[in-house]
Amino acid sequence: MGKIVVIDHPLIQHKISHLRDEKTASKEFRELVSEIAMLMCYEATRDLPLKEVNTQTPVALAKSKVLAGKKLAFVPILRAGLGMVDGVLALVPSARVGHIGLYRDPDTLMPVEYYCKLPSDIEEREVIVLDPMLATGGSAIDAVTQIKKRNPKSIKFMGLIAAPEGLDALSKAHPDIDIYVAAKDERLNEHGYIVPGLGDAGDRIFGTK
Repeated sequence: MGKIVVIDHPLIQHKISHLRDEKTASKEFRELVSEIAMLMCYEATRDLPLKEVNTQTPVALAKSKVLAGKKLAFVPILRAGLGMVDGVLALVPSARVGHIGLYRDPDTLMPVEYYCKLPSDIEEREVIVLDPMLATGGSAIDAVTQIKKRNPKSIKFMGLIAAPEGLDALSKAHPDIDIYVAAKDERLNEHGYIVPGLGDAGDRIFGTK
């Protein structure tokens, strides 16, 4: 059974506050998204298994620990998920990156897929799906569904801000995945935006309207 983790580390909460501020410009917004993603990745990878190895230091032989062969893949949901990639790759530079393109139909609020490119060895990898906003949950559900068809080792979802409706929908559709977010907000409004949220993450990352 998957778990829902709201990461309440003070540094993350401090940066989330600046992220929400409507006066935060695109350059700083992009930097904050990347920094928060890196801090969250630290927590989301806490359960990676280790193995013991012998390491020769300048003084003596040391028993050390390294990752036990687990391969990671990050899959951002286009386009806003791209803002999280640099941060997580700073922690795990050897990880592969796939991409899933989804947009939300403005009338039905349902996700429409237009692109999917995943690492060829995805079945050997632990996958972390990236998307700053978990609103209705539709895009995340569809992305995880597509990735499951390729039989990865495991899947986690990592987002910055979530609505209760999105958390509930994703956990019900995919009860086997762990969900990591930095904030759980109040609700969705009639347009499917998270309240209080931070607006449209993609527009704020890339400076578009």
